[in-house]
Amino acid sequence: MSAGDATALDSTSPGTGPRAGQPDARVPDARVPVEAPTPPPSVAWTVAGLLLMVLLAALTRFLELNVPVWTEGTPLARIAKPVEFPVYAIALGLLGNAVLVATNLKDKVAAAFRTELFIKTGVVLLGASVNLSLIVTAAVPAIVQALVLISSVFLFTWWVGGKLGLDDKLRALLSSAVSICGVSAAISAAGAVQAKREQLAYAASLVIVFALPSIFVLPWLVDLLGLSPAVAGAWIGGNIDTTAAVAAAGTLAGEDALALATIVKSTQNALIGVVAIALTAYFAFKVERRPDAAAPGVGELWRRFPKFVLGFLAASVIGTLYLAQVGSDVGKPVITVANDLRTLFFILAFVSIGLELRVKALRAAGWRPVAVFGLATVFNLVVGLALASVLFAGFEL
Repeated sequence: MSAGDATALDSTSPGTGPRAGQPDARVPDARVPVEAPTPPPSVAWTVAGLLLMVLLAALTRFLELNVPVWTEGTPLARIAKPVEFPVYAIALGLLGNAVLVATNLKDKVAAAFRTELFIKTGVVLLGASVNLSLIVTAAVPAIVQALVLISSVFLFTWWVGGKLGLDDKLRALLSSAVSICGVSAAISAAGAVQAKREQLAYAASLVIVFALPSIFVLPWLVDLLGLSPAVAGAWIGGNIDTTAAVAAAGTLAGEDALALATIVKSTQNALIGVVAIALTAYFAFKVERRPDAAAPGVGELWRRFPKFVLGFLAASVIGTLYLAQVGSDVGKPVITVANDLRTLFFILAFVSIGLELRVKALRAAGWRPVAVFGLATVFNLVVGLALASVLFAGFEL
């Protein structure tokens, strides 16, 4: 046996010890400093972070209620009136973010910023206001529009994202957000594909950035094109990504347009679960499956499936049955309480998004996600207008 063979045997064979003068790799070496585990976040700092979020949420509500009053009778009144809580919440969150970064306190209080928890809770509560019996009023055209629009816009966004080389998980988030209902859909997709928090924050930020101008642009286009209230409502409800922005734009377009916009948006919201199931299966069976691995079973699909979507569907069914049982006069105040709680959690979520946002992550993503979202938005507007004009022509509310 050569010296080289002996050396190899000494260092690899079972039952042999280390060579003289060398530490045994199997035993911790006292001479090598061991990195201490990261300590858990301080309870006091977490509480401080929660108090900061509650303060910013209260300030958000205060601004939402009072800015229209303060600007009444001024040139800013038309702009201030339809602006809803996502704008103030994101802006205040970003302001708080800048202060925390400047004072080196962000990492200490970051444990309180639970964006996903707040939005998931809000989405479940959103289900209570999705009255399935109301959807039946415009069932056929609304469902047809939702299916065609979601499918075409999702596939277009996915295709463009692939052409521009986006990560599959970010493609899924952007495709879901722009084709269904913005942040809520992005959250559902994030759970299904196990996306990174930075990707979710980026997708949510794009939703807000594109939704805000649409609040004013779409009602202006409705007047310019001379659309009927039904077509206008279907177009607004099918294209604007956030429910709050749909309500704001629908209000500007008129009460009838708002009513149908709500129905169309509710129909799209109800399809969140279908898309989440499809994404869960696609990523489990194709995107993340190794060639030599067995096909994932039902247990793996269930583990990946975002469970809060079931809560959304259950809340919708319960809300519908409850209203049918007690009547709208008795039931609507209860649903209003659920809506108020939903608004509270969404405010906390949007504040948290602003607080969590990391500029480095946005810079790292570059211009390509913005280009994908922008192209998809234009595609959504064109296809949505065509579908609304065909499906809701002559529709009576």
